Amino acid sequence: MDHNLSLITTIAAAFALALVFGLIAEKLKLPALIGYLFAGILIGPSTPGFVADIEIASQLSEIGVMLLMFGVGLHFSIQDLMSVKRIALPGALAQMTLATLLGMLVAHTWGWSMGHGLVFGLSLSCASTVVLLKALESRRILESMNGKIAVGWLVVEDMVTVLVLVLMPALAGVLGGQGEATNASAIWETIGVTLLEITGFVVVMLVVGKRVLPWLLWYVAGTGSRELFTLTVIAVAIGVAVFASSLFHVSFALGAFFAGMIMRESEYSHRAAEDSLPFRDAFAVLFFVSVGMLFDPSILIKQPAQVLSVVAIIILGKSLAAIAIVLALRYPLNTALTVAASLGQIGEFSFILAGLGVSLNLLSQDGMSLVLAGALISIALNPLVFASIKPLTNWVVKKSDIARRLSLRMDPYSELPMTTERKFLEGQVVLVGYGRVGKRIAQSLTNAAIPFVVAEQNRELVEKLRKQGQPAVSGNAADPMVLIQAHIANAAMLIIATPDAMDIRKIVDIAKQLKPDIEVVIRTHHEDEYLRLKKDLSEAVFFGEEELAKGMSAHVLQRFERQVV
Repeated sequence: MDHNLSLITTIAAAFALALVFGLIAEKLKLPALIGYLFAGILIGPSTPGFVADIEIASQLSEIGVMLLMFGVGLHFSIQDLMSVKRIALPGALAQMTLATLLGMLVAHTWGWSMGHGLVFGLSLSCASTVVLLKALESRRILESMNGKIAVGWLVVEDMVTVLVLVLMPALAGVLGGQGEATNASAIWETIGVTLLEITGFVVVMLVVGKRVLPWLLWYVAGTGSRELFTLTVIAVAIGVAVFASSLFHVSFALGAFFAGMIMRESEYSHRAAEDSLPFRDAFAVLFFVSVGMLFDPSILIKQPAQVLSVVAIIILGKSLAAIAIVLALRYPLNTALTVAASLGQIGEFSFILAGLGVSLNLLSQDGMSLVLAGALISIALNPLVFASIKPLTNWVVKKSDIARRLSLRMDPYSELPMTTERKFLEGQVVLVGYGRVGKRIAQSLTNAAIPFVVAEQNRELVEKLRKQGQPAVSGNAADPMVLIQAHIANAAMLIIATPDAMDIRKIVDIAKQLKPDIEVVIRTHHEDEYLRLKKDLSEAVFFGEEELAKGMSAHVLQRFERQVV
């Protein structure tokens, strides 16, 4: 019997070479994803030797995109998305416009037509959500305010890109390509249908999905079968994505993202995230390998100036535009740099846009190669861009008075009002973080009539707290000025309820410098971080799972004692 083993050989070659070159990259102190990209180049059609099936690799990478977006949805609620709408919506639209114009300008200097330049610029304007998620997760800032802003920003970009993909065939005739229609009525009709489809999908997910998906997870969990539970999670992630694409023409990525956000309403959402993690990691590797397979290394020799121009637009042009936009929206410098680093790369949607442009005769094959070259290089450099945020921020703030003002004073909620009552300024509790845990702590303090000041990165949340009469300051508590504005020097206790583990030690150090005898209470949900904090700091550290186990055990033991009595 003749068997076609292209799927098996593609997976085997991709995983084997990704493992080898990923290890080499780690040994060289480089991100492992650079090794994954290099593995893709080796098994791609542009290099000699074994050539994997690029179509199969592309489809496998799509599964990786679905699972990654589903995982983000499990950690990113609709409330989180709405909490950053003031910056994500105008910011994403303005940044995409500026990046597209910049790409068109460069393309014009190369002698390209306006239509080719427009598609080229659009391809450079949308960053890769997959790359961003890997960067945020590896630094444990996905659930921080800056992480939520970056993800929300890219979700808006994805939505805009979906609209562009639907409109391109209708506009191709006007732009000089092979289009479906050239009259205004057909174009407006296409826009209207697209908006109705997206709205319909969102309504279905909020009305039907919000009831069905959490119930389904609860029902399967009741069977006690781990295999069925994992299967349900994967089936929902991929199934909803395909459902969204087939019926509503929404991208796989956005469909899976909304499925995760709805599934987050289930009490089993944390277990769903843990069970899907190995699949997400494995298929994410295939995504990077598939990107490498599309790359033709000869473009670096044939058109080095054009490649450098593309990389400059992606890493410098988009990043500088993002910094200017975020600062103009009166957010602090650290947020601006985080968003800029998040946008300093391109990925999956860029490939789709460029590919559609080629099929509609709106982009040349050389243009497609330049987009791929820019994607590969920017993805490889993105971890280095992220790693430079903290040292760059420290250096700029140290050297520039303007930067110091931008890092704090531009935010109108970074200082407590002059009318703040004295009981909140002396002997108070400083509560860092007002998420699920922080909110419950705040309620307990309120019930006990203990005055406290909240330090929170979510500016909209700070605004809401102040309207309720609760003193709060906006900013990252790892910045000394935030704790100073919360009057930490006069405080009785510091409670760190933020999930951002990377800032905990710095917050404690700053607090101890400002008030050496202050009592500190720390929350963490990472076991390794819990053990390190217990070892290095003489503070009260609470680990979520352990405290839950203690509370449940105490309840059980108390009930048994009553029975004995």
